[in-house]
Amino acid sequence: MLDKLNINAFISFGLGFILICLSEATETQVNYTAKPRVVLPPNYVKEIRPPSKKGSPVIVDFSIFVVDINSINVEDMDFRVDMFIHQRWHEPRLEIPDDIFEEGDDYVTLLPEVFENFWQPDPYFLNSKIAEIATLTHKFTSVTLYKNKTVRYAARMHAIIACQMEFQLYPMDIQVCPIHIESFSSNNQKVKLRWSDSGVTLNPELKLLQYNLGQPLQLEESDGYMPEKVGNFSRLTVYFRFERQIGHHLIQTFAPSSLVVMLSWFSFWLGLDAIPGRVTLLVTCMLTLVTMFTGADIPPVAYVKALDLWMAGCMLSVFAALAEFVVVKVLDVQYQYQVNRIPKRISNMEKGQCATVASWEGGAVRSRKATQTPTTPGQTSLQGNGGPPKPARRQSLLSVAWTDTDTGVEKIMWREIDKVSRAVFPILFFVFVLLYWPILLMKSS
Repeated sequence: MLDKLNINAFISFGLGFILICLSEATETQVNYTAKPRVVLPPNYVKEIRPPSKKGSPVIVDFSIFVVDINSINVEDMDFRVDMFIHQRWHEPRLEIPDDIFEEGDDYVTLLPEVFENFWQPDPYFLNSKIAEIATLTHKFTSVTLYKNKTVRYAARMHAIIACQMEFQLYPMDIQVCPIHIESFSSNNQKVKLRWSDSGVTLNPELKLLQYNLGQPLQLEESDGYMPEKVGNFSRLTVYFRFERQIGHHLIQTFAPSSLVVMLSWFSFWLGLDAIPGRVTLLVTCMLTLVTMFTGADIPPVAYVKALDLWMAGCMLSVFAALAEFVVVKVLDVQYQYQVNRIPKRISNMEKGQCATVASWEGGAVRSRKATQTPTTPGQTSLQGNGGPPKPARRQSLLSVAWTDTDTGVEKIMWREIDKVSRAVFPILFFVFVLLYWPILLMKSS
């Protein structure tokens, strides 16, 4: 009885094992036959480009949709682009069954594993530092196959593009940055890249922080000779025109520096009796300008920029006001010294001179009193009867003060310099402004 039960159990186990093996084999066969939905011909070689007319290259249409442009780095001279790229070409060697298309559709999306068996063009960004396909759980790529045997490849990617920037007109500079796309291994006799009808389009919500993006974008198709690869290769180029916005610099740099220069002019209305206040005002203005320009976001380049010229003009104006104060102070010291010295000379001369002068003329004695000839206020000239004047004693005084012949008012040199500076300094600065901005605007346009 036990032997019969053991035999039956063994038979049941064997039958079950056979059924499981058959089911797995059937499932494997179904998966195997269902996987290659797009059938490639037996002689298909993916390393060989699609056939075309004799002597004509394979045409690959290229288009870009720019999602975002950010990180425009003036120090490294590059910028980052997030974009969708699309490539389209014709592959007549494919054998496409109609049952793979859904009803009403003329295209089907293929798996990346299937696309790996296809011939693919190999464009790359010629002037990129980094170019990567975006990934999350997998690479963001898709392959679409159309009934007319057209293959469309799309990918989301980001690239850091090098750009040779020029900053002579900073902060009104305009940077023209190209992106060069070129076939890597196939020369222009085998593969030709061309812009599709859509070309390069921008995200309508795209906004840059400090730049305006000039439109329309300039597109070019050319053949470039590459000595590294010894041949001519098809190349696509798109030029991005970045126009720097001047509003930030007007508020942060130009307007404050102009106010500081105007503030320095107030020193011309302060007399020399307010020396501490005048010196403090001018030195503070100078230090403010130095701090303002050293803290500005200026590209570290070796040549002179437009902002450097503005900075030099402002600092030169404040420095000239400080130098003017030194000049008028020296003139005032000289004036005070001469005013205090000459009366002492006159007093000493009067004490040592007789009130009368005796002269012998033919045995007779005549008495003459010394006569005084008044000159400018604060000055006295001693002159004998018929004697010549002595200008040497007041020569240094006449260089720092004089008398107006019309009004008879004494004019002091340092005060006149301050009066003239009140008009000359603003006029010179406004002339500088009138020359600076039109020339800058003309060159930037």
